[in-house]
Amino acid sequence: MPETLLLETRDGVRIVTLNRPEVLNAFTAKMGDELRDALREAEQSGDVRCVLLTGAGRGFCAGQDLREHPPGAGSFGELLRTKYNRIILGMQTMGKPVLAAVNGVAAGAGCNLALAADLRVASERASFIEVFARIGLVPDSGGTWLLPRLVGLGRALEMMMLAEPVDAATAERIGLVNRVVPHDELMTHAMEWAVRLAQGPTRAYGLIKRGVGRSLSGDLRSALDYEAYLQDIAGATEDHREGVAAFREKRTPVFRGR
Repeated sequence: MPETLLLETRDGVRIVTLNRPEVLNAFTAKMGDELRDALREAEQSGDVRCVLLTGAGRGFCAGQDLREHPPGAGSFGELLRTKYNRIILGMQTMGKPVLAAVNGVAAGAGCNLALAADLRVASERASFIEVFARIGLVPDSGGTWLLPRLVGLGRALEMMMLAEPVDAATAERIGLVNRVVPHDELMTHAMEWAVRLAQGPTRAYGLIKRGVGRSLSGDLRSALDYEAYLQDIAGATEDHREGVAAFREKRTPVFRGR
C-alpha cells in the first residue's frame, strides 16, 4: 500500500487521495512515484472506469515540498522529467476520464495537477495560485500549456506573473473549474459526476480526449481527418452497439466500457 496516498474503488471509480495533510499534501519524490504508479494501475484495471483525484485535510496540493528540494539541491529539470511530467502526461493520455475534486488550496505544481484533470469540481474554499514567480521560477508540470488553453493568454499570464491567488468563484467564472459547490458537499457532487462517467462509454471518452488533445496543435483539416479515424474506432465498440440498441428500444443504455 502507498504511504502518501489513500486508494479506494467504488462503483467503478478509483478515488485517489493525496495524503500528507500536515503539509497541505505537498509533493515529495515518494508521493510522485506513488501517484504515477496509482494512475498507471488505474489505467490498466478493468474495474476502474474513472479516476477521482482529491486531497486530504485543508488543501488539495501545495506543490513541491521545498524542504525536500531546496534551492541548489539538484536539477529542477531532472525532477520534472522523472516525476511531474510523467504524472501530467499519464493523466492527459489516460483512456479514462480523470476528475479532480479540489478541496482547498492548489498551488504551484498542485495547481497544475488539478488543471491536468479532464474536469474539475471545486469547493467554495478552494483557491488556485501559480506561485512560481514568487520564488523566481517558471510554471511547470504542464502549466504553460494547460492554463492558457483553459482561461486564455491574458488571464494565464496574469496568474503566472503576478502570482496572486484565484478564489473558487473567480475560477469558475474564468473557466478554470467546471463547478463550484459547498465545501461539505464537495465529494458528494464529485462522486455523482465520477459515477456518471464510470457508467458511460469509456472507450469513447478516451477517444474524445485523444481527439481534443490533437486538435489543440493542428488545423481544421487535420482535426476532421482525425475525427474520422477515431469514429471508425468508436463505431466498432460494444458500447456503440449498446447505445444504438438502447436508443431503438427506448431504454437507458448499459455501457460496459468495451
